[in-house]
Amino acid sequence: MERDDLKARLLECLGGPWPVGGDLRVQTGSVSARNGFRTQALSYEAEPGDRVPALLMVPDGVDATNPAPAVVVWHQHNGQWDLGKSEPAGLAGNPMHHTGAALAKLGFVVLCPDALGFEERRDQSLLDREAEEFHFLRYLVAGRCLAWKNILDMRRAIDFLWARPEVDSTRIAGYGHSMGSTFSWLLGPWEPRLSCLVGNCCLPTYAAIHRHKLLHCFTNFIPGWMRYGDTPDIAGLSAPTPLLLNFGELDRLSPIEEVRAGVEVIARAYREVGLADRFSYFIEEGVGHVLSEAMWQRTGEWLRRHLRMPEPEATG
Repeated sequence: MERDDLKARLLECLGGPWPVGGDLRVQTGSVSARNGFRTQALSYEAEPGDRVPALLMVPDGVDATNPAPAVVVWHQHNGQWDLGKSEPAGLAGNPMHHTGAALAKLGFVVLCPDALGFEERRDQSLLDREAEEFHFLRYLVAGRCLAWKNILDMRRAIDFLWARPEVDSTRIAGYGHSMGSTFSWLLGPWEPRLSCLVGNCCLPTYAAIHRHKLLHCFTNFIPGWMRYGDTPDIAGLSAPTPLLLNFGELDRLSPIEEVRAGVEVIARAYREVGLADRFSYFIEEGVGHVLSEAMWQRTGEWLRRHLRMPEPEATG
């Protein structure tokens, strides 16, 4: 199937076009000074009546007269619905995933939003897993799916950064680990304003899900898509946006046999549009579902290259 036709089929499976973005109706909260940057609590409207709480981190010295590149960091799932934006923002959770704070210290403006069902967007009337199922089914009966909603919310995050005076709107990227990685390659086909994307430890193909009987987060499941392809075919539609994917050889959530086949599908999609060098992947031997030092090093190199940022100065 031709690329444009495949993308059209994907949009049908997701649930059709997204509504035209309107006023974000940004509401701002407290600002706190941290080591090398400041953090502001805020929210913006994804859809009428549906607000997305987020944390914005701005490096010291960055403002409207000295704008910087920006990165949206999408948090993981990990069955921790109480954690969302606060983990990558470095305020809670596993220090391994304090990636938004780390990027802010390197000079990037960073936005960490809550995904639907997490942290400030939890539904307190339901148990957390039940709430996730409810959201998936609510969109399903409307002819859409949870991935459709997640993509809408991510596009609104880019709208927010695009309009910020302290952001160089020609240099915006997305990064995520685990479910956040899924978010990155789901968004890729639909957001031409991105300079690059990085996904860490998540490419759960339907082939692997069925072979291993995996129970994955609901955003991975797009009704009807297997008539046309698998998840790597979606990631391949990210071209021409530069895309880096990192994997752990022992990651049971992204079984490596299917990952190895999947990255070849993505690589072929980039080759077919004459941009083979814009897709890269890394499989680290002997590790599982983690953000290793080697993965983080490659993430930083990819972001600096495509956002045109200098190497950090050596210390000590």
